Amino acid sequence: MIGNPVDRNSGRRRGIALSERQKIAWLRLIRSDNVGPATFKDLINHFGSAETALEMVPELSRRGGSTRSIRVASVEDAERELEFCEKFGARFVGIGEPDYPPALRQIDGAPPLLAVKGDISLATVPSVGIVGARSASASGAKFAAYLARDIGKAGYSIISGLARGIDTAAHRASLATGTIAAMAGGLDKPYPPENISLLEEMTAGRGLAISEMPFGWEPRARDFPRRNRLIAGVSLGLVVIEAAARSGSLISARRAADFGRLVFAVPGSPLDPRSQGTNGLIKDGAILTTEPRDVLDALAPVSQIDLFSTPEVRELDPEPGYAPIAPPDETDRSQIINALGPTPVDIDDIIRHTGLAPQKVHLLLLELDLAGRLARHANGTVSIVFADR
Repeated sequence: MIGNPVDRNSGRRRGIALSERQKIAWLRLIRSDNVGPATFKDLINHFGSAETALEMVPELSRRGGSTRSIRVASVEDAERELEFCEKFGARFVGIGEPDYPPALRQIDGAPPLLAVKGDISLATVPSVGIVGARSASASGAKFAAYLARDIGKAGYSIISGLARGIDTAAHRASLATGTIAAMAGGLDKPYPPENISLLEEMTAGRGLAISEMPFGWEPRARDFPRRNRLIAGVSLGLVVIEAAARSGSLISARRAADFGRLVFAVPGSPLDPRSQGTNGLIKDGAILTTEPRDVLDALAPVSQIDLFSTPEVRELDPEPGYAPIAPPDETDRSQIINALGPTPVDIDDIIRHTGLAPQKVHLLLLELDLAGRLARHANGTVSIVFADR
């Protein structure tokens, strides 16, 4: 028997709650143009607070070469979203706060703010992801339910994407033990419509819905890979059941592997297209899974890792004697632009190549990012964006 992961982490929630003023500033910053999770983190790290970063965003964008004003979310916009969130029965959780999922906090590009609704205690329970085909077979859905039920009884929450097929079977089977729905749109825009009642049942009981998207955001095709990243990031291990050769479930598996998570795959008939992806994962080294014990035994040592020791994004007052670095000049800026190209490159390589101070390199990359001239990639590398004109 493995130790109960819920018992191990109980009482160990760490973090510092954001004040209402800080939460408004964080919400404004992440909702502003060209500010994604990685850019948000760099801005906080460089300027110390979201309020200071908000003041600097227009200037940084201009210095990065933008010829038009960047949209910065207003206080009124943030207050409206917070008010809607409260009326909807949800709340926002910041990455440095105690109720933020600790495993998600570890990944590159973790969302600074999550909108959550339901049983918030599930956010800090070790989780297992179960994903697979929307057009699942009866046996595939049955096996997903079998895994979810037994893994849930062992003390893990089950996270999936609320999609048809495998996701639905996994959520339903873990309603009693704890299930998390990661959503591609806003919390108030669940997809698909036929799972609205399932979501309501989850959030009214032992379930939790999470999203990094604004309220009112209708999910688009491009939003589902972001949703898959949440599933992979929250979970300690990801189980794939029935996935075609090109499917969103394989994207989730790749992200899980990138994050250092264990990837499990359930084998299927070579004649079934729905098993091409899972069988391929097994060939590539995923853990062959035919019963819950395969998952529980592999996760036993992983579930004992202290997930609460990871550095957090938090606002800090400058240390005594702190002085900001001198603003970069045009020579510095030219060096960075010349070091970048369409091929993604590691930021440490840029620092070594240019010989510039790391703080200066990060600041220059922020300028380009806010001007829409920098592309950030999943592995932390960056590349230049060339204008079409």
